[in-house]
Amino acid sequence: MISLRGIVPSTLALIACSFPQVLLAQTTPAQEPTISAAPGTLVRWRVPGATRCTMKGRAWAPLEGTCYYPIDLLERPGRISISVSGSGPRESAHISVEANDYGTEEITLPDIPQANPSRDDLRRDAIDRVQLRKIWSRKETPAQFTLPLGPPVRPLPAGKSFGVKRIFNGKIAEHVHTGSDYDAPVGSPILAVASGTVVLAKEMFFEGNAVFINHGDGLISEYFHLSEIKVVDGQEVKKGETLGREGSTGRATGPHLWFGVRWHDARINPKFMLEEPSRIPSVNKVAP
Repeated sequence: MISLRGIVPSTLALIACSFPQVLLAQTTPAQEPTISAAPGTLVRWRVPGATRCTMKGRAWAPLEGTCYYPIDLLERPGRISISVSGSGPRESAHISVEANDYGTEEITLPDIPQANPSRDDLRRDAIDRVQLRKIWSRKETPAQFTLPLGPPVRPLPAGKSFGVKRIFNGKIAEHVHTGSDYDAPVGSPILAVASGTVVLAKEMFFEGNAVFINHGDGLISEYFHLSEIKVVDGQEVKKGETLGREGSTGRATGPHLWFGVRWHDARINPKFMLEEPSRIPSVNKVAP
């Protein structure tokens, strides 16, 4: 959520927003493949005739014949069972979630309310959190997107700071950075990464001017710190449509776009969804 202008990241933050190392592990005793991955990443599995993807008691339809399994940034290390159902026998595999340190950033905030929130500010933020919980709990609808998603801004710079722990004016932030920062030219149009419905468009305390879009299949895209908002709640938007312009509203040190995605309620690095799906680690590459 913070502009990279004027920020000196710690040495640990050098790994921020790069693809965390994903290793192919040995198969389980039952000969079910196991793939290792870090929190905040994405795993794919293509099985001919797939009709249903299952993970942690939840199920959804494949996207263009491929099952995608998002691993929440806050997922603890451990093993997750996944499966694919279709025309043939049900197939099972496992994701071994490995600990990953995305690093730390020390940030000096200017004299803005977000640097030292008052009780009224925190009450306002609490109302924002209630609205967001309603968005995350919405019933999933059919997908209105394919991968890769379109860029949220053009030209698209490298995203930075996903997953980092932040220290604001010497104080450790309560939450890690769940999106990526894009240091685009000031005032750049901010674009919908896919077609969908605007489920929230408003000024929020920490996020500033923010837009949330439901793209179906449990995918919500998020755009923060806009200087202005050009859409309203309930509006249907098309891929590439302008949502607003880059700004520095909310908790920001300068103009930039904070962009995030939440898929099946998992906060993942948006880089995975903005690049070719073939770059996403695949269960199919695990030797039996």
